[in-house]
Amino acid sequence: MWGDPRVTRYIRENPFTAEETWSRLLRYAGHWAVLGFGYWVVQEKLRGKFLGEVGFADYKRDLQPSLDGIPEIGWVLAPHAHGQGFATEAVAAAVAWGDSKFRERRTACIIAPDHPASIRVATKCGYQEFQRTTYHGHPTVIYVRDSD
Repeated sequence: MWGDPRVTRYIRENPFTAEETWSRLLRYAGHWAVLGFGYWVVQEKLRGKFLGEVGFADYKRDLQPSLDGIPEIGWVLAPHAHGQGFATEAVAAAVAWGDSKFRERRTACIIAPDHPASIRVATKCGYQEFQRTTYHGHPTVIYVRDSD
């Protein structure tokens, strides 16, 4: 999935290599081991088919304003799962889990401003635009959600 340019076009200029994908997987495991949260695999309920990933992270991004201490939700789906509502369902489930887990009730996500599908998912799940900024030289929008 991470090697597919249809998946990564809003995330970075080039798809991930196998080495970078392996490092990402290890980072996910490290989040769970060290912080008690991380990413889950998203699977289709009926057949168990892999659809993508969703979860929370603390990436310590060099980003202004800083997201340090604010769990950052992220999601990515394989191309065969795009446009079917799986992302919204997965993000909503992750948000519900986060609402019960995090002491701080604010979570955030960053999205490329030209990625309407992810913006729709974020807003459907209660995220609101907070600030426009740049990340690694690219326009980026920070969305935040405060739970009740």
